[in-house]
Amino acid sequence: MNRPYARLLFLSAALVLLSACAGDSPQPQGQASGARASEERSLPVRAHIVSRRTLEREVLVAGNIEPLRTIELAARTDGVLAEVLVEAGDRVRAGQLLARLDVSEQAAELARAEAALREATASFERLDALRERKFVDAASVLSAKAALEVAASEVELWRTRVDFGRIVASVDGWVIERRVEPGAAVGRLAPAFVLADLDQLVLRVGVSELDAATIKPGTEVPVAIDALGNQSVEASVRRVFPAADQASRLVTVEVALPEAYARHQVRPGYLARARFVIDTRREVLAVPAAAVALGAQPYVMVIDADQRLVRREVATGVVRGEWREIVGGLEAGDRVVATSPLDLAERTNVRVVEVSGGES
Repeated sequence: MNRPYARLLFLSAALVLLSACAGDSPQPQGQASGARASEERSLPVRAHIVSRRTLEREVLVAGNIEPLRTIELAARTDGVLAEVLVEAGDRVRAGQLLARLDVSEQAAELARAEAALREATASFERLDALRERKFVDAASVLSAKAALEVAASEVELWRTRVDFGRIVASVDGWVIERRVEPGAAVGRLAPAFVLADLDQLVLRVGVSELDAATIKPGTEVPVAIDALGNQSVEASVRRVFPAADQASRLVTVEVALPEAYARHQVRPGYLARARFVIDTRREVLAVPAAAVALGAQPYVMVIDADQRLVRREVATGVVRGEWREIVGGLEAGDRVVATSPLDLAERTNVRVVEVSGGES
């Protein structure tokens, strides 16, 4: 066999072999390439399953803790303090003696008035006995009786002035301020002690007039106290004041802190923060606020069963934090794109890479 003919035969065999290789399984390769291309063309999105939840708004306000009742005790007469019997921080009972003024002069006048009363009493009794025996007239007895009454009133006057030298507790409580010292001169009605009932502490805070109407007495309120490391204590709304402040338009809300001093050593003056829940809406449909495109007609992008986007117009309600209420257009269980739909086109193929929501 000559060389040119052998070369031609070799080339023909090679062409036949290449054709056979190129024809092996062409259809499966095309299908795999199409699937990969389709997957690459689908848009990855985060989905949210629409569900019912409770939406509420919180208002955080701060204020100083105060005793429910604070009483200033003052001396009822001028004088010099002879003795002070309590210190700041002492617990006292109603009627307990706290301090005593030097009332030596008043005591001497009381002794003189008592002596005069004894004399007037004896004179009246003697004249009254003589009147019964017809030795004196009725006018003399009446005069003696008047003198007796004057002497009795003098005794009562000086007894009261002596008693004014005593400063006593008017209620049960704690001495939170002591403003006097033994030997100091004090004036009439000058504050000497401040008493407070630490068993009844309150937090008074100002709340907007728009929110005050929704706050009701008896409602439990979490109160965090800075001095306790922001630990919350039991508290409830005691009362809502009937009028707003004319300047700030804020309504004072009084929150009771029962046994806060006994349990946690909470003291007047501590800074505290009360968290009020305003306008609670229960079992309403809600979606992430970012999922709703706002405008003349708000809408969301729903993911249908074929993994395509469908534009759905909705009616919206309130916004609470990251959630927006849906009052029409969606049902529980619908899947929506959880992010802004402004750049998304309807009928776009999507691929869900993350799902949130469902039963709350």
